Amino acid sequence: MLVTGMSSRAQQPQLPLVELLAGMHRIEAEVAATSESRQIGMMQRTVMPPHRGMLFVFPEMAKHCMWMRNTLLPLSVAFLDEKGGIINIEDMQPRTEVNHCATRPARYALEMNLGWFRSRGLGAGFAITGIEKLPSGR
Repeated sequence: MLVTGMSSRAQQPQLPLVELLAGMHRIEAEVAATSESRQIGMMQRTVMPPHRGMLFVFPEMAKHCMWMRNTLLPLSVAFLDEKGGIINIEDMQPRTEVNHCATRPARYALEMNLGWFRSRGLGAGFAITGIEKLPSGR
């Protein structure tokens, strides 16, 4: 279910929120489904609540990559297939331009605080549910 959400930074666009589940773990994900919102991502944010993340919705399946330019928080990113299955998870350090890529074509990327997936025992093959509620990327 999509609900209206507010960004933690005034200069960032207001993004809708979607509730996702990783097993028994609830995630409030801001949905970045446009080219503009995907480019801004988590830039300039200084805090993210433990249950909050950002879900990047891509318009096509591809080996998408993420980087951390102007991103101040250490994050983990899970690349997901079209059904929400985790393909791979990469840990990313703040203010770097190192590419972190899906190991095979992905439709989504879910960013959470660094170590969030590992601390919950989540890895490749695990399914994130709620993906079916998402708009298509543009």
